[in-house]
Amino acid sequence: MRSSLPKVLHPIGGQSMLGRVIDTARAVCGSRPVVVYGHGGERLRAQFAEEALDWAEQPEQLGTGHAVMQAVPHLHDDARVLILYGDVPLLRAETLRELLDATPPDEAAILTTLLEDPTGYGRIVRAPDDTIAEIIEHKDADAATRAIREVNTGIMLLPAAALKGWLANLSNDNAQGEYYLTDVVAMGRADGVAFRSVVVADPGEVAGVNDRVQQAELERLYQRRCAEALMRAGVTLADPDRIEIRGLLECGEDVFIDVGCVFEGRVTLANGVRIGPNCVVKDAELGAGTQVEAMVCVDGAKVGPNAHLGPFSRVRPGCSLAAGARLGNFVEVKNAQIGEGSKVNHLSYIGDTVMGANVNVGAGTITCNYDGAYKHRTTIGDGVFIGSDTQLVAPVSVGDGATIAAGTTVTKDVPAGGLTIGRTRQHHLSAWRRPAKTKTEA
Repeated sequence: MRSSLPKVLHPIGGQSMLGRVIDTARAVCGSRPVVVYGHGGERLRAQFAEEALDWAEQPEQLGTGHAVMQAVPHLHDDARVLILYGDVPLLRAETLRELLDATPPDEAAILTTLLEDPTGYGRIVRAPDDTIAEIIEHKDADAATRAIREVNTGIMLLPAAALKGWLANLSNDNAQGEYYLTDVVAMGRADGVAFRSVVVADPGEVAGVNDRVQQAELERLYQRRCAEALMRAGVTLADPDRIEIRGLLECGEDVFIDVGCVFEGRVTLANGVRIGPNCVVKDAELGAGTQVEAMVCVDGAKVGPNAHLGPFSRVRPGCSLAAGARLGNFVEVKNAQIGEGSKVNHLSYIGDTVMGANVNVGAGTITCNYDGAYKHRTTIGDGVFIGSDTQLVAPVSVGDGATIAAGTTVTKDVPAGGLTIGRTRQHHLSAWRRPAKTKTEA
């Protein structure tokens, strides 16, 4: 990967490859996953410090068989061992369940797939009864064997007690000088253990990542998989090739998503939500009928039904917008509650604020919530009208039904009702002349 970040921590769909594999393992297995690690192990362990995992270090990288040897102390003799790979992130739990269901407890199984170009992969050699007789690595294969298109994915299901015995007898007498896990197939057949197979129809599901090109290919495959699932669930995508899902996106009926949108974390879009082009929505809930115009950022917010956002507005963490609330062009809100039917339509900043219902905020209004050391709160009652270019210097409160004249700087609490004006007196100096350069300067 040419990166200081361990390969398995690179993301697919906003989640590390290893995180995806661990989640898949947990979906089908009842025991704690064992993670075998080598390079960058401390970063791996730190990344998953809160996870219920067992860890096994592989100090030297001497092949797949050697890696599995490191996990032996964690394996109970009566268990079945499912061997997965941290750089194969798109394997589905349904495929592993099929593998488990197709394999009796005292037998073994391998996931295989068919490739148009199997170069570099171990070839599956079948016995007359169609079980797997042998896996021959590409570098050790003759021409006839290299012509086989069915390849080993490396994903195996093995009885633990038998596996321990086979691992103890592995040899590294091969072209690469490594301990091949695939050698256990021949050992198993010698012991009378059948190796079954499940063929994966989509090779992308079992594809691994060794460089950023392959990472990008699997990212596209993952995004297409997500887009197709959304469309089958009734979501309209303006272009299924131009959506990025980097978390969990849940949608109701009749949702429309325009091109270039990015969804991060956990996002819920209720019935009838419409998302305009090039929006970013992260860890947010959008209520039924809400419309989001182009170029809007929503992060860590809860938006009620029939709200309207944007274009070019930003909703920062800690915000909640009630039903029918509106944020317009170039409006930023942070840690604010916007009441039902309230409007902040133009060029404004509302931070650390509780705003009541049916408030109208004029263009260019800001809440001055930060004094350089502490954040302070602004409270705005129901039915307030705030004129353009108003500054509300927190901490301050505005009573229900108050009107604040355009250009006012509010530094004291405003009572309910009435009009509040805080402007300097306008003067006109008729004799004043604008400075101008002399002819020699010009």
